[in-house]
Amino acid sequence: MAVEFRVLGAVEAGVDGRPVDLGPAKQRCVLAVLLVEANRWVPADRLLDRVWGEHVPRGRNPLYTYLSRLRRVLREVGGGGILRGPGGWRLAVDEDAVDLHRFHRLVAAARDAADPRAAALFREALDLWRGEPCAGLATPWLDAVREDLVRQRRAAELDYTDLLLRTGRHTEVLAELTTRAAEHPLDERVAGQLMLALYRSGRQADALAHYRRLRDRLADDLGADPGPPLRQLHQRMLSAHPALADPAPGARRSAATPRRLPAAPGLFTGRATELDALDQALADADPATGAEATVVISAIGGAGGLGKTWLALAWANRRLDRFPDGQLFVDLRGFSPTGRPVTPDEAVRGFLDALGVEPGRLPADPDARAARYRSLVADRRMLIVLDNAATVEQVVPLLPGSASCTVLVTSRNRLAGLVVRHGARPLHLDVLADAEARALLVASLGAARVAEEERSVAELVALCGGFPLALGLIAARARTRPRLPLGGILAELREFGLAALDDTDPAASLPAVLSWSLRRLTERQRTALALLGTAPGPDIGLPAAANLAGLPEREARAVLHALVDASLLDHTAGNRYAMHDLVRAFAADQARYLPEPVRQPALDRVVDFYLHTAHTAHHLVNPHAPVMRPDPPAPGVRPHPLPDQRAALAWLTAEHPHLLAAQHTAAAHGRHRTAWHLAWNLTTFHQWRGHARDELAVWQVALDSAEHLGDPAARIHSHRRLGSAHSRLGAHEEAIDHLHRALALAEHHHDAHQRALTHQALAASWGRRGDDRTALDHSRRCLDLYRALDSPVREADALNLVGWFAARLDDHDAAREHCRAALALHRRHANADGEANTLDSLGFLDHRTGRHEEAVRHYREALALRRVLGHTYNVANTLDRLGHPHTALGQHEQAREVWREALELYREQGRDDDVERVRRQLAETPGVERDH
Repeated sequence: MAVEFRVLGAVEAGVDGRPVDLGPAKQRCVLAVLLVEANRWVPADRLLDRVWGEHVPRGRNPLYTYLSRLRRVLREVGGGGILRGPGGWRLAVDEDAVDLHRFHRLVAAARDAADPRAAALFREALDLWRGEPCAGLATPWLDAVREDLVRQRRAAELDYTDLLLRTGRHTEVLAELTTRAAEHPLDERVAGQLMLALYRSGRQADALAHYRRLRDRLADDLGADPGPPLRQLHQRMLSAHPALADPAPGARRSAATPRRLPAAPGLFTGRATELDALDQALADADPATGAEATVVISAIGGAGGLGKTWLALAWANRRLDRFPDGQLFVDLRGFSPTGRPVTPDEAVRGFLDALGVEPGRLPADPDARAARYRSLVADRRMLIVLDNAATVEQVVPLLPGSASCTVLVTSRNRLAGLVVRHGARPLHLDVLADAEARALLVASLGAARVAEEERSVAELVALCGGFPLALGLIAARARTRPRLPLGGILAELREFGLAALDDTDPAASLPAVLSWSLRRLTERQRTALALLGTAPGPDIGLPAAANLAGLPEREARAVLHALVDASLLDHTAGNRYAMHDLVRAFAADQARYLPEPVRQPALDRVVDFYLHTAHTAHHLVNPHAPVMRPDPPAPGVRPHPLPDQRAALAWLTAEHPHLLAAQHTAAAHGRHRTAWHLAWNLTTFHQWRGHARDELAVWQVALDSAEHLGDPAARIHSHRRLGSAHSRLGAHEEAIDHLHRALALAEHHHDAHQRALTHQALAASWGRRGDDRTALDHSRRCLDLYRALDSPVREADALNLVGWFAARLDDHDAAREHCRAALALHRRHANADGEANTLDSLGFLDHRTGRHEEAVRHYREALALRRVLGHTYNVANTLDRLGHPHTALGQHEQAREVWREALELYREQGRDDDVERVRRQLAETPGVERDH
């Protein structure tokens, strides 16, 4: 039976299209609360407050009666279960079976998708709505939820309309926009959309008339003028600016439209001066005004806890219509108390992923990746938010170089170099004024509650020193205890020792407020918070957090959500959890006071979770890799289950920064065998994804750990992997030095397998250097050793190496003999990667010996396998080589086709020498125009 729950309209449930009787209004209200909080614990006190408000019945019998009835109904229809536990009550349900959560998922996916897919997702999300949310039910809490959901729907409608306008579908939305503008006559974003739709429909006069009506009404009702975005749109219309031209229906960009901006803060008040300054910076940067030469950056500076990110996201989400080509966001972690800042290259990689560049098509060189990023954002109206930057050097490589983009930087430092050399506008942030701080509490707690206790509110505002972080923590506590007077909260804070605060330093209140916020947490929650402060990586997923805390996932989820409710943790996209830097530093400090038998085993568990899940992932990605078994995991470790290669690659991609951090954590705590094995299990992933610099970094740590262990095999592997990494980065001398060290150690310890592997690596390194004869010599030594070791897959690799270098040296008979033997072995052992490599070698050999039709066939077979495997780097090589036999056969159009694709791949991979060579090949192809 397929059970569906609906709250975007009347609260309903259905089984295969048939309605389910959910009982009276209060019982449906109980279910509505549990559906909104699906899979999260809701304390009984909170349930009572949300269902009955201030009119809570005596005793709890009505609540328990309704819960009992609902449990019975849901059990009968198979619609999930209502569970009872220490955290209260929880509805365990597939969130996709609840229209509200499906709406959230679809909207998030739409904002992250390219245009054609995004339109379908927005439409599907909006079609879930059947009317007013939770229609017919009325409580103060439901009224607030209803208001918030309506805002979310309206935001999705506006984003959907922006998408339709930029893809030439203005006639489809004109009627709806006319109605919407009448319903919201002072909404400037709606007005701008209607004006644009009218303008593109050939009704310029009507568009300008609508602007005049709105301007007059704003003046009459509010004594205000339209904001800068609408004024600029008006000016563009008056000057018939080309940017307003009607795009062709179905227009789309070659790159994806990224929607990586986090959601707007739930509560935001004040900062009117700063918001105006950001608006003005945006207005001045608009190319329509002629300021096209320089990218303008607004650097928001100030101490931690002042709300820099809060302000940046609030402003950015209000101005989404100004950035129709997408938004990029990265937390540069410049002041993270644990771990290291994000490097510019790591940020660029994330941006390229958001812009739709497949991992296999990433350029190999960091400078080439940065150039690819700048080319993809050039001339696009995008917002790029660089959050939490530490230095100018961290920011400059991420500047797009296009006046069409706006860059917003937040930092605790002034970043004067951005102002002097790059035209940034500095915006220094101070603490909130008392009136703004009070307004924040009003927005969170309601005007009535604040008005009842003005004196307590004034003391709380003074206590927090104008820091939004501290105010948010106090507001979170007050929201969870609606019947506790604010004076009671103030008394708790006084009892906690506020006399120690330094009145001259508002920041001194933060540790006190954070310490006080722990008092209402359970011991389990306090311990989890402290441990999270020590966890490796910038954030954490639920499975890793469960291992860290030593809890089953369902219990860990409840603990994490309690910390979210207390505003000590943020629940972010991808079901991950993150802390503000100041909270993390505080939590890490608290961890120092945990007993050693609690703290160290927790760290061991989370590191072992990463190691043993990576071990599984590695062998799913590369089943022919040698099995290097790590030590057994610590007691209580539950690695994440990975069903197949695709899931393994996805997990490695998502957890890559955490795996790097886990290796450093393991090494720092003397767990050198674990640090070494983390490097080993990342090797294939790094090679497939082109992470050569990360590969170099992890093996440098691994070599140091191998030296501590005194393990000869680990030292040999480390030198060999370091040599291969240096070779891929073009550092030939360093590569040969490490490889010779590996070979000497392998010979000293009589390790034939390691000698074979090292000769194989030396062959590849000398081949990259262009010394085919030395490469062939190492290939033959490698082959002899693998034959003696009875290692058929490795023997096949070596046979192909010998064949390849023999072909390059024109020893064609030997080359064909070795390659055919390699192909038979690879096929016998189902090694598709090795088969593709050997087919490519045979294609090369066939072309060299004039067998061009056979060369095309072998290259095509290799190409098909490489596309399936996703080895884009080698796809480019094979395409490049395939063009030559096509040319020899007079098939010039086929040659041009494969060379064009190779050229595009080489460009994406930053292989400039190959780009120029293929350009020459295209220019020399007879009977056609030159490609550029």
